[in-house]
Amino acid sequence: MGNTIEKVSIIISKGSLEGVYPGLIMANGARAEGIEANLFFTFFGLDAINAKRLSHIKVAAIGNPGMHMASLIGVLPGMSAIATKMMEKKMEENDIPGIPEFMEMIADTGCGIYACKASVDLFGFTKEDLIGQVKDIITVGEFYEMAAGGEIIFT
Repeated sequence: MGNTIEKVSIIISKGSLEGVYPGLIMANGARAEGIEANLFFTFFGLDAINAKRLSHIKVAAIGNPGMHMASLIGVLPGMSAIATKMMEKKMEENDIPGIPEFMEMIADTGCGIYACKASVDLFGFTKEDLIGQVKDIITVGEFYEMAAGGEIIFT
């Protein structure tokens, strides 16, 4: 076998269910395998660590080829809410926790959770706007220092 991964840093930049969950699942899997893992939330990905927004993240119904429907249907009122309810039901059936619970679970495994300083400043957030599991608000340079020697995944 080849080299093993010892550290992974995952960047989450999208604020939709299908944009957030892949990074959470990958971080959780890394920790389960004993791999050091850090999550870096930037731009709309900040919604997943914003205390007021993380419980309201929805499926992106417009321009999402994974929805397997015409984009025109996605613009109809309520389509995002319907798609989100369907996805949440499937996740519940498969014992996949909601984002707030998942964040707690991942943080409890020792995964580092960080917010991008440039994005926090852009949207006018402060540390108080973020969930308690966020270790720090860091610059891109600090993220690269932390990620050095490991794999970087952009979701």
